[in-house]
Amino acid sequence: MKNVRGRGAALPVVEFDTSDQSLSIGQRLRRYVLGMIESGAWAEGDRVPSEPQLAQQLGISRMTVHTALRDLAAEGHIVRRQGAGTFVAPRKSQSTVMELRNIKDEIESRGNEHSVEIRVMESVNSDLGLATEMGIAPGSLLYHSVIVHRENGHPLQIEDRFVNPQFAPDYLSQDFTRLTPNEHLMSIGPLEEVEHVIQAIPADKTAAKLLEMKEGEAVLLIRRRTWSKGMIATSARLRHPGTRFSLAARVAAGR
Repeated sequence: MKNVRGRGAALPVVEFDTSDQSLSIGQRLRRYVLGMIESGAWAEGDRVPSEPQLAQQLGISRMTVHTALRDLAAEGHIVRRQGAGTFVAPRKSQSTVMELRNIKDEIESRGNEHSVEIRVMESVNSDLGLATEMGIAPGSLLYHSVIVHRENGHPLQIEDRFVNPQFAPDYLSQDFTRLTPNEHLMSIGPLEEVEHVIQAIPADKTAAKLLEMKEGEAVLLIRRRTWSKGMIATSARLRHPGTRFSLAARVAAGR
């Protein structure tokens, strides 16, 4: 590797490998581009050299460059803007689906700033569908909140949550600009069971507005129910912009 001067310490620059004959030229180019991104030599938002520049610099055909960049753009590693050029794509925020983590902790663990916009705090009487979902009688009282969580000012999650008052009687009196619903609820009782249902859905008008995206664009929806103290404590619908959010899980084999 070579070094180039970056912000602060020198950053490694990945060499274009011509020695590994087991890989096609396109695969070598892909490895080179991804290496430049992962090393930090090409940072988020940086302009990637043009197809002619890469072809000339690396001594390969422009068609090979075009195909490799097209595939990398389709996978979300780079963004191609007509008339503007090619840029390193923003890294997707990533959460784990196997753990019930606090979104504030997720954001701050990446060194970013968490903020919230409280949209709804209310009491509602459950209809048949909601009563079935919460395991209660129709007409029973529930607490309902809608909160938009932001990362560095950009909306990352709509948290649409129903809470059983028998589990969290003081839920509506909490200041969720100072602590998250997750923090409050986890302080009340031991978590006994969690259910996740994950869907990709088009953004409706309301979600598109709150997440600052276009109506019909992909939204990642996590439907989450939690059990504690022998009851369904909460049911939440967590909506995320599909282009800025991903889920990850790692478990030991056999579990």
